Amino acid sequence: MTALSQQPPKGLALFRGLALLRRKAATGLVAVALGVLAVASPAQAEVRIDITRGKVEPMPIAIPAFAGSGDAGRVGADVASVINADLERSGLFKPLDKSAFIQNLPNLEVQPNFADWRAINAQVLVQGVVEPQSDGRLRLAFRVWDVFAGTQVKGQAYVTQPENWRRASHIIADVIYKQLTGEDGYFDTRIVYVAESGKVTERVKRLAIMDQDGANLRYLSDGRALVLTPRFSPTAQEITYMSYYNGMPRVYLFNIDTGRQELLGDFPGMTFAPRFSPDGNKVILSMATDGNTDIYEMDLRTRRTRQLTNHPAIDTSPSYSPDGQQITFNSDRGGAQQVYVMNADGSNPHRISFGDGRYATPVWSPRGDLIAFTKMKAGGEFYIGVMRPDGSGERMLSSGFLVESPTWAPNGRVLSFFRQDANGAEPRLFTVDLTGYNERRVTTPQGASDPAWSPLLP
Repeated sequence: MTALSQQPPKGLALFRGLALLRRKAATGLVAVALGVLAVASPAQAEVRIDITRGKVEPMPIAIPAFAGSGDAGRVGADVASVINADLERSGLFKPLDKSAFIQNLPNLEVQPNFADWRAINAQVLVQGVVEPQSDGRLRLAFRVWDVFAGTQVKGQAYVTQPENWRRASHIIADVIYKQLTGEDGYFDTRIVYVAESGKVTERVKRLAIMDQDGANLRYLSDGRALVLTPRFSPTAQEITYMSYYNGMPRVYLFNIDTGRQELLGDFPGMTFAPRFSPDGNKVILSMATDGNTDIYEMDLRTRRTRQLTNHPAIDTSPSYSPDGQQITFNSDRGGAQQVYVMNADGSNPHRISFGDGRYATPVWSPRGDLIAFTKMKAGGEFYIGVMRPDGSGERMLSSGFLVESPTWAPNGRVLSFFRQDANGAEPRLFTVDLTGYNERRVTTPQGASDPAWSPLLP
C-alpha cells in the first residue's frame, strides 16, 4: 500500500497553518494539511452554504476535468466525475454542464478568468491537475475558487498510487464539502448491507459492502446462512451481524480488513444484532430470557453481560448516544411500541414519542442532536423520521409501503434506509437528508436491505 500525502499546489502563496497528520490506515493513505492558500486579501468573505436553514438552493459549482496528459488526463476526468457525483448527490451543489465551460485550465499556474466563469453562473470553481511522479505515483492537486470574489478559498495536493484515485477523489470531495458548508463530509465512507436475491420464499441473503456511492462492491458472506442487521463499529473497520445456525440466532464480529470472524455468542429470541458503544469496547443488545426480552450490555473484552432493563414488556433495538451517557430503545411497556430514553446504567427510563402510530428502531445521531426512527401508522404506512432526544421536533423524512432501518452518515446530516414496494419487488437502498427533500436511490446489483453506514475511513 502506498501513502497519500498532502502538499501545497505549486506557484501559490502559502499562509502558514497548523500541520495536521491524518493516517488512512485501511489503505495506507496519509494526508498532511499544510494550511490555507490564497491569492487575495484574506479579509475577503468566503463563499459558504448555510445548511442550518430548511430547503437549501443548490450552489452552482464548476468542476472541469483535472488537467493531465495521457493516462493522467484520463484519471483526471474520472476524478472530476467522482467529485461531481459526490457533491451533486448531497443536494447542496449543482455541478454545471461541462459543455458550457468557456475557459480551458491546462494547469494550476493558469489563473481563472473569473468573468468567463461568472458568465455561466458558477459561484465556485474547482481547478485541478493530475501529475505522474517519478516513483509511479500520482499527484492530485486542486484549488477551490470563490468566483464572484475572485479569491481562492482552499488549495491542497495529494500523492497516491494510481489504483487509489477513487478514494482520493472522495477525500477531495469531503474537503470541498467542509470548506463550503462548515460541516464534515461523508463521502470517504462505506455502507455494509444485506444483499438479497432469489424468490421471496427462497431468498438468499449475503453480507455486502461498498463505497457510499455504490462502487467497489464486494460480498463478505457466501449466502449459505441467513444474515441480518449488520452494525459498524465506530472505532474500527469491524461489524457485528446476526446469522442463523440450525435455527438459532448467533451474533458474530467480523473484521472487514482481515476477514477474521469471531462468534460473539448464541442469543435465543434475538431479532437484531447488537450495536457498538461509542468507544467500541461494548455492545448493547436485546435478549430474551425466560420468555422476557430485556436490554443487556456486553463487554467485548471480558464477554460479561450486564442487564440494564427489567420489565415484563418487550424492550429492544437499543442505541447509545454519541457520548455514551444515554441509551434510546423501543418498548411496548406503555401498551404500544414507543421510543424511550434511559441513562447508560439503565436508570430513569422515560418515553419520548407521543405521536400517532407505533415507533421502532431508534438510532442516535453521531451529532447527538437527533434520534432517527421507523414509524408505522394505522393503515400500514411506514415512515422514516427524526426527533430530538427529548421527543420534540418530530419530522417525517420519507414514507412508503415499507421503509425501515435508518442509519446515519458520520456527519449526522444524511440517513440511509431501505424501501420495499407493495408488489413484492426486492428491497432497495435510499438516502435522504435532514430536509427530507433530497431522497436518492443507491444503486445495487440486487435487492438490498439493513444498511449500516461506516464512520469516515481511518
